[in-house]
Amino acid sequence: MKQTRQRLLISGLMASLLAMAGCEQKAADAPSTTANSAAPIVDAAPVAAAPVCDGTAPAGDLIPIRIDAANSTRNEEGLYEGPVWIKDSLYFSDFTFSTGFPSRILKLDASGNVTTAIDDSGSNGLAVDKDGFLIAGTHKYKSLSRFNPVTGERTSVVAQFAGNVFNSPNDIAIANDGTIYFTDPAFQRDAAPGGQEKTGVYRVATDGTVTLVDDTISNPNGIALSPAGDVLYVNGGGDQGLLRAYPIVDGIPQAGKDLVTGLKIPDGMAVDCKGNIYVTEHIERKLHVYDPQGQQIAQAATDANLTNAAFGGADGKTLFLTGDGALWKIDLAITGSPY
Repeated sequence: MKQTRQRLLISGLMASLLAMAGCEQKAADAPSTTANSAAPIVDAAPVAAAPVCDGTAPAGDLIPIRIDAANSTRNEEGLYEGPVWIKDSLYFSDFTFSTGFPSRILKLDASGNVTTAIDDSGSNGLAVDKDGFLIAGTHKYKSLSRFNPVTGERTSVVAQFAGNVFNSPNDIAIANDGTIYFTDPAFQRDAAPGGQEKTGVYRVATDGTVTLVDDTISNPNGIALSPAGDVLYVNGGGDQGLLRAYPIVDGIPQAGKDLVTGLKIPDGMAVDCKGNIYVTEHIERKLHVYDPQGQQIAQAATDANLTNAAFGGADGKTLFLTGDGALWKIDLAITGSPY
C-alpha cells in the first residue's frame, strides 16, 4: 500500500517531537537497531524527558494542501508511503507496481526540494530510531531493515519468523525502550520468494526475539503507539476494515479490542500528543481523526488515493499525508508522532 512515550531529539529535528512511539523465536540475524551495532548519526542527541502536551486537537473538516513540488515524475503507477520526519526533512518511500515493486526513499527538505535519499531501498513503511537511523519495512528483502539516511548503508534488523521470511513488512512503531512493532500484510508478497502462511502483527524485543501479536486481521496495515506507550493500535481488514487497540502490560500487548469498525481499506496511521488517532482510508481518499475512545472528531478528503500520515515541520504541528504519487500537508495546533 505506515510508542512508553518516546522523545526523539536529533539535533535540528523540531523542538522535541514525541515519538508515539505470542509464538517466540529468536531472530535469524542480530537486530542492529536494538543491539546498537551501529554508531549513532553524528548529530543525534540523547533521549530526553517528554514535555507536557499543550496542543489543541483538531475538529471538524480539515483542508489538506497538495505539495506540488513533490508530485511524482514517474511514468509508472505507484505510491508514496511511510512518511517520517527527521531533523528538518520529510523522508518517504516511492515505489511502483512493476515486478518486484522497486522502491526508493525520497527526501523533501525545508526549502521544498525533493531529492533521492536512498536509491533501490525496496522499502514501504519507515520509522526513525533513537540514533537517527531509518527503520524500514523492506519487501525487497522480506525483512525489517536499518538504513543510515546519510550514507544509505543497510543492515538487517530481523529477517525471519518460525524459519520463514516475512510477506512484505509494511508499517512500523518503535517504543521508548527500542521494542519494535510492525505489520506484515501480503500486498508486496510477490516482490521476492517465500513468506508466512498468514498475515500478522509482530513484536521485536530488544534482544531480537520475535513474537506474533495477532494473525487474525486480514492484511494488517497501519500501526502506532499511544503517547504513553501503553496501547498498540493496528488497522487493516480491507473492505471490512477496523482499528484495533491492544493494551500493553509490562511491555507485552494483551488481547485486542476493536475500537472502530466499518472502515474501508484503512492504511496508515499517526497519533498526536493527546492520543488522538489519525487513520487514512486508501481508496476512499479520506483521513479520519478519532479520540482515544474511538469517537471521530475530525476528517479530511484528498484528491488522490491516500496511504499514510506523519507529523513534522519546524514546530512539529504539520501533518503530512502520502498517497498516489502525491504529498499533502495540514497545519494543526498540536504535535504528534514523526512517523
